Amino acid sequence: MRLSRVSKTLLASIAILTLLFIYTPIAVVAINSFSPSITMSWPPTGFTFEWWGKAFASEGALSALWTSVVVAFAASIIALILGTLLSFAIARFKFFGQQALNLMVILPIALPGIVTGLALNNLFKSVLEWQLGMMTLIIAHATFAVVAVYNNVIARLRRQGGNLEEASADLGADLFTTFRLITFPRIKSALFAGGLLAFALSFDEIIVTTFTAGGGVETLPIFILNNMYRPNQAPIVAVIAIVVTILSLIPIYLAERISSRDEQ
Repeated sequence: MRLSRVSKTLLASIAILTLLFIYTPIAVVAINSFSPSITMSWPPTGFTFEWWGKAFASEGALSALWTSVVVAFAASIIALILGTLLSFAIARFKFFGQQALNLMVILPIALPGIVTGLALNNLFKSVLEWQLGMMTLIIAHATFAVVAVYNNVIARLRRQGGNLEEASADLGADLFTTFRLITFPRIKSALFAGGLLAFALSFDEIIVTTFTAGGGVETLPIFILNNMYRPNQAPIVAVIAIVVTILSLIPIYLAERISSRDEQ
Protein backbone atom coordinates (compact mmCIF):
# COMPACT_ATOMS: atom_id res chain seq x y z
CA MET A 1 0.00 0.00 0.00
CA ARG A 2 1.40 3.35 -1.09
CA LEU A 3 0.85 6.36 1.16
CA SER A 4 0.22 9.87 -0.10
CA ARG A 5 2.71 12.63 0.60
CA VAL A 6 0.34 14.15 3.17
CA SER A 7 0.04 10.82 5.01
CA LYS A 8 3.81 10.33 5.02
CA THR A 9 4.36 13.87 6.32
CA LEU A 10 1.74 13.38 9.04
CA LEU A 11 3.18 10.05 10.18
CA ALA A 12 6.71 11.44 10.16
CA SER A 13 5.59 14.45 12.23
CA ILE A 14 3.85 12.21 14.77
CA ALA A 15 6.95 10.01 15.02
CA ILE A 16 9.23 13.02 15.56
CA LEU A 17 6.93 14.54 18.19
CA THR A 18 6.70 11.20 20.01
CA LEU A 19 10.49 10.84 20.08
CA LEU A 20 10.88 14.42 21.30
CA PHE A 21 8.33 13.78 24.05
CA ILE A 22 10.23 10.68 25.20
CA TYR A 23 13.82 11.86 24.91
CA THR A 24 13.72 15.59 25.69
CA PRO A 25 13.96 15.04 29.49
CA ILE A 26 17.00 12.80 28.97
CA ALA A 27 18.58 15.41 26.71
CA VAL A 28 18.05 18.09 29.39
CA VAL A 29 19.81 15.92 31.98
CA ALA A 30 22.65 15.22 29.54
CA ILE A 31 23.14 18.94 28.82
CA ASN A 32 23.03 19.79 32.54
CA SER A 33 25.79 17.28 33.21
CA PHE A 34 28.14 19.66 31.35
CA SER A 35 26.88 22.81 33.09
CA PRO A 36 29.20 24.52 35.61
CA SER A 37 26.25 25.32 37.89
CA ILE A 38 25.72 23.09 40.93
CA THR A 39 21.98 23.84 40.94
CA MET A 40 21.35 22.34 37.48
CA SER A 41 19.61 25.58 36.50
CA TRP A 42 18.31 26.10 32.98
CA PRO A 43 19.61 27.27 30.61
CA PRO A 44 23.22 26.23 31.35
CA THR A 45 25.62 29.05 32.12
CA GLY A 46 28.65 27.44 30.47
CA PHE A 47 30.38 24.20 29.61
CA THR A 48 32.63 21.99 31.74
CA PHE A 49 33.81 18.40 32.14
CA GLU A 50 34.36 18.91 35.88
CA TRP A 51 31.36 16.85 36.98
CA TRP A 52 32.27 13.95 34.69
CA GLY A 53 35.70 13.77 36.26
CA LYS A 54 34.27 13.90 39.77
CA ALA A 55 31.64 11.28 38.95
CA PHE A 56 34.21 8.75 37.75
CA ALA A 57 36.35 9.50 40.80
CA SER A 58 33.47 9.12 43.27
CA GLU A 59 34.03 6.05 45.47
CA GLY A 60 30.34 5.92 46.36
CA ALA A 61 29.26 5.96 42.72
CA LEU A 62 31.84 3.35 41.67
CA SER A 63 30.87 1.09 44.57
CA ALA A 64 27.19 1.42 43.68
CA LEU A 65 28.00 0.67 40.03
CA TRP A 66 29.86 -2.50 40.97
CA THR A 67 26.97 -3.59 43.22
CA SER A 68 24.48 -3.05 40.39
CA VAL A 69 26.62 -5.09 37.99
CA VAL A 70 27.03 -7.98 40.46
CA VAL A 71 23.33 -8.07 41.31
CA ALA A 72 22.26 -7.85 37.66
CA PHE A 73 24.71 -10.59 36.61
CA ALA A 74 23.67 -12.96 39.42
CA ALA A 75 19.96 -12.32 38.84
CA SER A 76 20.45 -12.93 35.10
CA ILE A 77 22.14 -16.29 35.73
CA ILE A 78 19.27 -17.41 37.97
CA ALA A 79 16.77 -16.12 35.41
CA LEU A 80 18.52 -18.03 32.60
CA ILE A 81 18.34 -21.31 34.51
CA LEU A 82 14.77 -20.99 35.78
CA GLY A 83 13.39 -19.30 32.67
CA THR A 84 14.82 -21.98 30.37
CA LEU A 85 13.52 -24.86 32.48
CA LEU A 86 10.07 -23.29 32.75
CA SER A 87 9.90 -22.61 29.02
CA PHE A 88 10.72 -26.25 28.24
CA ALA A 89 8.07 -27.45 30.69
CA ILE A 90 5.38 -25.25 29.11
CA ALA A 91 6.40 -25.70 25.46
CA ARG A 92 7.19 -29.41 25.38
CA PHE A 93 4.66 -30.98 27.78
CA LYS A 94 0.89 -30.97 28.32
CA PHE A 95 -0.40 -31.08 31.89
CA PHE A 96 -3.21 -29.83 34.10
CA GLY A 97 -2.83 -26.16 35.06
CA GLN A 98 -0.43 -25.38 32.22
CA GLN A 99 -2.07 -22.09 31.27
CA ALA A 100 -2.33 -21.03 34.91
CA LEU A 101 1.39 -21.71 35.36
CA ASN A 102 2.18 -19.71 32.24
CA LEU A 103 0.24 -16.75 33.67
CA MET A 104 1.96 -17.05 37.05
CA VAL A 105 5.39 -16.99 35.40
CA ILE A 106 4.79 -13.74 33.52
CA LEU A 107 2.74 -12.06 36.27
CA PRO A 108 5.71 -10.51 38.18
CA ILE A 109 6.63 -8.29 35.22
CA ALA A 110 3.03 -7.04 34.99
CA LEU A 111 2.54 -6.30 38.69
CA PRO A 112 3.36 -2.81 39.97
CA GLY A 113 6.88 -2.75 41.36
CA ILE A 114 5.71 -1.50 44.73
CA VAL A 115 3.41 -4.54 45.10
CA THR A 116 6.21 -6.95 44.23
CA GLY A 117 8.65 -5.15 46.52
CA LEU A 118 6.27 -5.10 49.47
CA ALA A 119 5.37 -8.76 49.02
CA LEU A 120 9.01 -9.84 48.86
CA ASN A 121 9.89 -7.63 51.84
CA ASN A 122 7.20 -9.35 53.94
CA LEU A 123 8.32 -12.77 52.72
CA PHE A 124 11.97 -12.21 53.57
CA LYS A 125 11.51 -10.44 56.89
CA SER A 126 8.31 -11.88 58.36
CA VAL A 127 8.05 -15.39 56.93
CA LEU A 128 11.64 -16.47 56.29
CA GLU A 129 13.14 -14.10 58.89
CA TRP A 130 16.09 -13.28 56.64
CA GLN A 131 18.22 -10.19 57.00
CA LEU A 132 17.82 -7.94 53.97
CA GLY A 133 21.01 -7.70 51.95
CA MET A 134 22.71 -8.75 48.74
CA MET A 135 21.16 -12.22 48.64
CA THR A 136 17.57 -11.02 49.08
CA LEU A 137 18.16 -8.34 46.47
CA ILE A 138 19.43 -10.86 43.90
CA ILE A 139 16.48 -13.18 44.53
CA ALA A 140 14.06 -10.26 44.23
CA HIS A 141 15.53 -9.15 40.90
CA ALA A 142 15.49 -12.70 39.59
CA THR A 143 11.71 -12.93 40.15
CA PHE A 144 11.01 -10.44 37.36
CA ALA A 145 14.17 -11.01 35.30
CA VAL A 146 13.13 -14.62 34.71
CA VAL A 147 10.23 -13.36 32.60
CA ALA A 148 12.59 -11.83 30.03
CA VAL A 149 14.34 -15.18 29.52
CA TYR A 150 11.11 -17.18 29.62
CA ASN A 151 9.37 -15.09 26.95
CA ASN A 152 12.33 -15.29 24.57
CA VAL A 153 12.99 -19.01 24.95
CA ILE A 154 9.39 -20.22 24.88
CA ALA A 155 8.70 -18.16 21.76
CA ARG A 156 11.68 -19.81 20.05
CA LEU A 157 10.68 -23.32 21.18
CA ARG A 158 7.10 -22.90 19.99
CA ARG A 159 8.21 -21.54 16.63
CA GLN A 160 10.67 -24.37 15.97
CA GLY A 161 8.63 -27.27 17.30
CA GLY A 162 10.04 -30.52 18.65
CA ASN A 163 10.34 -32.68 15.54
CA LEU A 164 14.14 -32.61 15.40
CA GLU A 165 14.39 -33.48 19.09
CA GLU A 166 12.04 -36.43 18.61
CA ALA A 167 14.06 -37.59 15.60
CA SER A 168 17.27 -37.37 17.62
CA ALA A 169 15.74 -39.48 20.38
CA ASP A 170 14.49 -42.04 17.81
CA LEU A 171 18.04 -42.36 16.48
CA GLY A 172 19.32 -43.30 19.93
CA ALA A 173 20.64 -39.99 21.31
CA ASP A 174 20.14 -39.47 25.02
CA LEU A 175 18.57 -36.35 26.52
CA PHE A 176 21.85 -34.53 27.14
CA THR A 177 23.20 -35.25 23.66
CA THR A 178 19.98 -34.06 22.05
CA PHE A 179 20.06 -30.85 24.03
CA ARG A 180 23.75 -30.23 23.29
CA LEU A 181 23.66 -30.95 19.56
CA ILE A 182 20.08 -30.13 18.53
CA THR A 183 18.24 -27.93 21.00
CA PHE A 184 20.91 -25.60 22.37
CA PRO A 185 22.27 -24.42 18.99
CA ARG A 186 18.72 -23.50 17.97
CA ILE A 187 17.90 -21.51 21.12
CA LYS A 188 21.27 -20.04 22.10
CA SER A 189 20.55 -16.65 20.55
CA ALA A 190 17.21 -16.51 22.40
CA LEU A 191 19.05 -17.34 25.63
CA PHE A 192 21.60 -14.62 24.98
CA ALA A 193 18.94 -12.03 24.14
CA GLY A 194 16.88 -13.00 27.17
CA GLY A 195 19.92 -12.81 29.43
CA LEU A 196 20.77 -9.34 28.13
CA LEU A 197 17.22 -8.11 28.72
CA ALA A 198 17.22 -9.62 32.20
CA PHE A 199 20.50 -7.81 32.96
CA ALA A 200 19.07 -4.51 31.73
CA LEU A 201 15.88 -4.92 33.79
CA SER A 202 17.87 -5.63 36.93
CA PHE A 203 20.53 -2.99 36.40
CA ASP A 204 18.25 0.04 36.58
CA GLU A 205 15.51 -1.35 38.88
CA ILE A 206 14.76 0.88 41.88
CA ILE A 207 11.31 0.19 43.36
CA VAL A 208 11.79 -3.49 44.22
CA THR A 209 15.37 -2.68 45.24
CA THR A 210 14.15 -0.14 47.80
CA PHE A 211 12.10 -2.82 49.58
CA THR A 212 14.58 -5.72 49.41
CA ALA A 213 18.13 -4.32 49.55
CA GLY A 214 18.35 -3.34 53.20
CA GLY A 215 20.46 -0.49 54.54
CA GLY A 216 23.84 -1.99 53.72
CA VAL A 217 23.41 -2.40 49.95
CA GLU A 218 23.35 0.56 47.56
CA THR A 219 22.87 0.06 43.84
CA LEU A 220 23.46 2.80 41.29
CA PRO A 221 19.77 3.81 41.01
CA ILE A 222 19.55 3.99 44.82
CA PHE A 223 22.72 6.11 44.86
CA ILE A 224 21.09 8.50 42.40
CA LEU A 225 17.90 8.68 44.48
CA ASN A 226 19.82 9.35 47.69
CA ASN A 227 21.98 12.10 46.21
CA MET A 228 19.81 13.91 43.66
CA TYR A 229 18.65 16.57 46.16
CA ARG A 230 22.08 17.26 47.64
CA PRO A 231 23.37 20.51 46.07
CA ASN A 232 27.00 19.40 45.81
CA GLN A 233 26.01 16.04 44.31
CA ALA A 234 23.29 17.11 41.85
CA PRO A 235 25.57 17.59 38.78
CA ILE A 236 27.36 14.31 39.56
CA VAL A 237 23.98 12.57 39.73
CA ALA A 238 23.18 13.96 36.27
CA VAL A 239 26.38 12.40 34.93
CA ILE A 240 25.61 9.06 36.56
CA ALA A 241 22.05 9.13 35.19
CA ILE A 242 23.41 9.47 31.66
CA VAL A 243 25.92 6.67 32.24
CA VAL A 244 23.14 4.41 33.55
CA THR A 245 21.02 5.22 30.49
CA ILE A 246 23.86 4.30 28.14
CA LEU A 247 24.72 1.12 30.03
CA SER A 248 21.05 0.08 30.01
CA LEU A 249 20.68 0.73 26.29
CA ILE A 250 23.62 -1.48 25.29
CA PRO A 251 22.11 -4.87 26.32
CA ILE A 252 18.67 -3.83 25.04
CA TYR A 253 20.15 -2.86 21.66
CA LEU A 254 22.13 -6.11 21.42
CA ALA A 255 19.09 -8.19 22.37
CA GLU A 256 16.97 -6.42 19.75
CA ARG A 257 19.62 -6.95 17.06
CA ILE A 258 19.93 -10.65 17.90
CA SER A 259 16.15 -11.16 17.85
CA SER A 260 15.78 -9.27 14.57
CA ARG A 261 18.58 -11.25 12.92
CA ASP A 262 17.02 -14.57 13.91
CA GLU A 263 13.63 -13.59 12.51
CA GLN A 264 15.06 -12.80 9.06
